[in-house]
Amino acid sequence: MFIDSVRIEVRGGAGGSGAEAFRREKGVPRGGPAGGDGGWGGDVRLVVDAGLTTLSDYRYRRHHRAQRGLHGGGFNRTGKSGQDLELRVPPGTIALDDGTGQVLGELLEAEDTLVVARGGRGGRGNARFASSTRQTPRRWEPGGAGEERVIRLELKLLADIGLVGEPNAGKSTLLSRISHARPRIADYPFTTLTPNLGVVELPDYRSFVVADIPGIIEGAHEGKGLGHQFLRHIERTRALAILLPVDQEDPAATLAGLRSELEEYSPRLARLPFAVVFSKMDLHPAGDPAPVVDAPGAWDAYHISAVTGDGLGALLEGCWRRLEDARKAETALEDE
Repeated sequence: MFIDSVRIEVRGGAGGSGAEAFRREKGVPRGGPAGGDGGWGGDVRLVVDAGLTTLSDYRYRRHHRAQRGLHGGGFNRTGKSGQDLELRVPPGTIALDDGTGQVLGELLEAEDTLVVARGGRGGRGNARFASSTRQTPRRWEPGGAGEERVIRLELKLLADIGLVGEPNAGKSTLLSRISHARPRIADYPFTTLTPNLGVVELPDYRSFVVADIPGIIEGAHEGKGLGHQFLRHIERTRALAILLPVDQEDPAATLAGLRSELEEYSPRLARLPFAVVFSKMDLHPAGDPAPVVDAPGAWDAYHISAVTGDGLGALLEGCWRRLEDARKAETALEDE
């Protein structure tokens, strides 16, 4: 099961209270205050685990609390701090405050860490309040409460190329042909109910990741069909491949509709480089001219058949060149 959005409640551990104590030992006739400080409560932190692909671990377990700090003791002994609680999440996870919608942070790479709930501070013992005028203080502090909040975790798949198209455009068939991914394939709409990732391997040890996004229909940006719950997954891609089956009546209208849905959901999606890919060319009558469509801004147009394999080599090499350009642009931007 693919789980890409969950709500959980997190609470940092409470701090331990300071102690009130006095020294009673041989050779120290007057003694003095000797109450130690309480330990700090543990933090709740998110940690990326590259082996995870979903947030399903948190679907049924919503409450997560770090360990509390121990109270201080006599002889100026400080209480032990509480242990941090680590919640493992897959790469591409975004943490948001559920009440305000504020983005707390993004976790993209292996071992990235984000503290989402701080532990409470330890209280001071009475030894901390001793002075020249108050030599036997009985004052001490309770431990502070740990931070508590409800957060929403959202997973956005990390891919280089996103396959976009209407239901039954041939995205899953294409992904299964160019990678080792085995998405569900059938001859009816909305076969793909969850995004799928596949690694494309090219000669000379080159590779990139392709995401098959469930079919987009008119009104998807408003939640229709499978809606924006999966549109978020193509926000992180570097480029898009928009599939137009050759058996459609009006590919130009289909392209315009898909582009419109992407722009309505996020202007950034509309600015991503894209290629037009005419799929299912094995259904195109032999001898007829190859279909064309006016697509301003597209880096290229390809004609493929995932069934016969025709045109796949040109498509993959074109995607690789586009990704190389994108990486160079990103590197130049970082250098500036």
